[in-house]
Amino acid sequence: MGITLTDTAADRMRSFLAKRENSAGVRLGVKTTGCSGMAYTMEFADEVDVGDTVFEDKGVKLLVNAKSLVYLDGTELDYVREGLNEGFKFTNPNEKSRCGCGESFNV
Repeated sequence: MGITLTDTAADRMRSFLAKRENSAGVRLGVKTTGCSGMAYTMEFADEVDVGDTVFEDKGVKLLVNAKSLVYLDGTELDYVREGLNEGFKFTNPNEKSRCGCGESFNV
């Protein structure tokens, strides 16, 4: 299935990446935390790590390690503005539920 970006998310990521020299892309993952068990992570990646799967969508390279890929496969990232808040939104078909504050999820 893979991981995909909306046009808005791709535009935003490309603008961030253009300000960084020698970036390998954006690393996506999950970590254990929160009241529901897991939270999404996103950071710049300077290199591709052994075991990373690399997806490219709309000119953006997305790097995901094997542990996180099982939870993220099929996810679409969007960049949304809701009132005064803005940020990346993960639409993940593997999610079974989210906590009330929306910061963590479980599968």
